[in-house]
Amino acid sequence: MLRIKKLDIFICKQFGMLFLGTFFICLFVLMMQFLWRYVDELVGKGLTIEVLAQFFWWMGLMMVPQALPLAILLSSLITFGNLGESSELTAIKSAGISLTRTFSSLVVVSCLISATSFVFQNNIGPYSTIKLSQLLVSMKQKNPELEIPEGVFYDGIPNSNIYVQKKDVKTGKFYGIMIYRMSNSYEDSEIILADSGMLQTTAEKQHLLLTLWNGEWFSNQAQEVGRDAAAPFRRETFLEKKTLIDFNGDFDMTDAALFSGDARGKGLAKLYRDLDSLQHNNDSIGRVFYNEVQMSYYNTSGLSRTDTLAAIKEAGKKTFNVDSAFARLNNDGKRSVLGIARSQVQAVDADLEFKAMVTEDANRMIRQHKIEMYKKFVLSLSCLIFFFIGAPLGTIIRKGGLGIPVIVSVLVFIVYYILDNSGYQMARRGIWAIWFGELLATMVLVPLAVFVTYKANKDSAVFNFDAYRNLLMNLLGMRQKRNVMAKEVIINEPDYCRDAELLSEVTERAQAYAEAHRLKTAPNVKRVFFEYQADNEMEEINRLLETTIDDLGNTRDKAILNLLNEYPIMSVKAHTRPFNRQWLNAVAAILVPVGLVLYVRMWRFRLRLLKDLRVVVHNNNQIIAQIEKLGGGKE
Repeated sequence: MLRIKKLDIFICKQFGMLFLGTFFICLFVLMMQFLWRYVDELVGKGLTIEVLAQFFWWMGLMMVPQALPLAILLSSLITFGNLGESSELTAIKSAGISLTRTFSSLVVVSCLISATSFVFQNNIGPYSTIKLSQLLVSMKQKNPELEIPEGVFYDGIPNSNIYVQKKDVKTGKFYGIMIYRMSNSYEDSEIILADSGMLQTTAEKQHLLLTLWNGEWFSNQAQEVGRDAAAPFRRETFLEKKTLIDFNGDFDMTDAALFSGDARGKGLAKLYRDLDSLQHNNDSIGRVFYNEVQMSYYNTSGLSRTDTLAAIKEAGKKTFNVDSAFARLNNDGKRSVLGIARSQVQAVDADLEFKAMVTEDANRMIRQHKIEMYKKFVLSLSCLIFFFIGAPLGTIIRKGGLGIPVIVSVLVFIVYYILDNSGYQMARRGIWAIWFGELLATMVLVPLAVFVTYKANKDSAVFNFDAYRNLLMNLLGMRQKRNVMAKEVIINEPDYCRDAELLSEVTERAQAYAEAHRLKTAPNVKRVFFEYQADNEMEEINRLLETTIDDLGNTRDKAILNLLNEYPIMSVKAHTRPFNRQWLNAVAAILVPVGLVLYVRMWRFRLRLLKDLRVVVHNNNQIIAQIEKLGGGKE
């Protein structure tokens, strides 16, 4: 029996308040990003508050399914980041409650949000998409006098093309105007040139008043004299000219039937029905095209299907040598045959291009319907995936607020958006399979969610930047400088006699090691990658040296302290083999580029070790001499 405990209520309250806040923030950001694309359709159109309210309302509803995953990611990350930062998560674990049990209540909440997202996409989302498309198309036809751009021909006014060289936004005047007008056809055209002018909407919003100054008006008189007679032109020069242009300036909503074929405006049930119809129609068209090609190629028009198949089978048995028949023709006959063949090929090519265009349009609509079907499930599933990324990351990072959680959330969402958009574009064009394009982002993020959840359960320090920095420094051969500081209070005085003996032993063993291993020469490839034997001598030398340095670090002598800081921090294994495991060394040798890089790196470490041993021997001699000056342990 499922029991709701106080811990579940506490975590759900923490998550719920953050989810509401982050949801509206994410929705606002997505709406602003969408609004930026269509800002030209809104600015300067004189749209009423009611129309703008409808636009933002339907746009917000359309963006809800996209805002839910990002809100879950951010809110879950902040929730568990806050719990970790305030040590509440540590208290929960100390009470014997596992991290999986801590997640359980929010897993249920995330599943409910995921189901809500699917229902929203299937019922409200399609309707809001259609309404928003209607508004966008209607906005483009509102008040063209405020939309005419500079330097290009504008064709938003029926039967007219207007070119404006310069526009004064404050006064509404145009300068350098050129207008092409067509009354009934291209033969009945008018050309108007003017130095300046103004375009205004009449009070009843059914006409545009065009006022022009200092220009010329050229018009064709073909309609007056008839089509067969020569058409004269009329030229008129004016100082001021006013004319009315029929145009409905009111805001009229576009008919929703124009968007009936848009797959984004359909629910899952309608997508299934329409997809079946589209596939059936496409198959029917394909069969018709196939039969037409067969009949035209084998010249079987007028025959039944049985007779057509028989004629095709019979034609396949006949043989005809085209080259020999063509060689028997004279030059005129050859030219005639080639001309006829070229004409037939061009006709067939044009016919096939038309049929390919028809079938490609049908295939594009089929792909779009399948993509929308996948998207309804994938976008809902992403809510759950983002929770299993955000919640474990919060427990690992243990940082609340809007700092690191926002950065991590944005990075994860950018990766998701790039993969999802790339997969959508490739699937829409037919380059990738639809299932692969739509599931690409999911296939990448699911392993990430599994990985961070596993690391969170194991309390692994995934974001231990010091460990990554040390690993990078080791790979690049970088090392820190030794820092031995003078101590104000010394409890145990150094044993100078014993330290001098140890330094002498280190000197002898270091010199012997450098001579025996010939560190100047390149390492033996066979021994390094395939026949490696343990080499613990350098580790013992380094252990003796570090023990001596630790003991001498208690000295009050500044000269010895300065010499101690000159000792290098040596790498005792990097010059012997790339990896500790023998099979990894063998694999690295087989992969030639990798093995070559590791081989050069190892040779570099051998040369550096030789230099370090020389520095060690030199410092040992100086420290021993300084100890002798101190009297073998008496300062």
